[in-house]
Amino acid sequence: MKKLGIIGGLGPMATAYFFELVIQMTDAKTDQEHIEMWIHNAPFIPDRTSYILDHTKENPVYPMILSGRELCRMGAEWIAIPCITAHYFYRELTESFSVPVIHMVEETVLHLKENKKSRIGIMATDGTAASGLFQTELERNQMEWILPEKERQQEVMELIYQDIKAGKPVDMDKFYRVADQLQKKGAETIILGCTELSLIKRDYSLEGSYIDTMDVLAKRSVELCQARLKESYQCLITQ
Repeated sequence: MKKLGIIGGLGPMATAYFFELVIQMTDAKTDQEHIEMWIHNAPFIPDRTSYILDHTKENPVYPMILSGRELCRMGAEWIAIPCITAHYFYRELTESFSVPVIHMVEETVLHLKENKKSRIGIMATDGTAASGLFQTELERNQMEWILPEKERQQEVMELIYQDIKAGKPVDMDKFYRVADQLQKKGAETIILGCTELSLIKRDYSLEGSYIDTMDVLAKRSVELCQARLKESYQCLITQ
């Protein structure tokens, strides 16, 4: 099996959940059949959305590069970054590493395409939405996309920053107001396009069709590192 390096701490709880998912998805009968992983939990990395929206803020790409290079030095053969907004810097990161980085956005859209979804809602940070990461990839695959309207997008940000990152209870009324708007606009499936939103899926039984980008990253980590994937994780879209 190949070794996995994880640039973590973006945020810390999401990183811990990603580690758990990789183990949970691996069809292993013994300890030795699990993937060897190194996690650099680096919560000091500046906020990605803040920089994307205002380039006068501290650029997070440089500490991410240092983190990834250290993981490569330790022997990582694939790099995973459980933070969607960090993929805004994907080109700079891949050019700085000696090993490939798993692209959460591309892999998520590919999974949707393989499962014949064509009209997709996006719940993500302002930074991810403004960067067009999902929109560009969906369009490249001839798929339609829907973003929340301004008031609902503000509620997505409150869920991520004021609830989950702050360690407070999640306001599920806000979550469902956003999801309901996207569904009424015709979304067949909603992308949980921030790894903090993955923690909502972990802790609550969601109503409707969703795809969690963290699930996708964990699945592809198992496959690319050549471990066995449990059959129950072949399709990651909830119904």
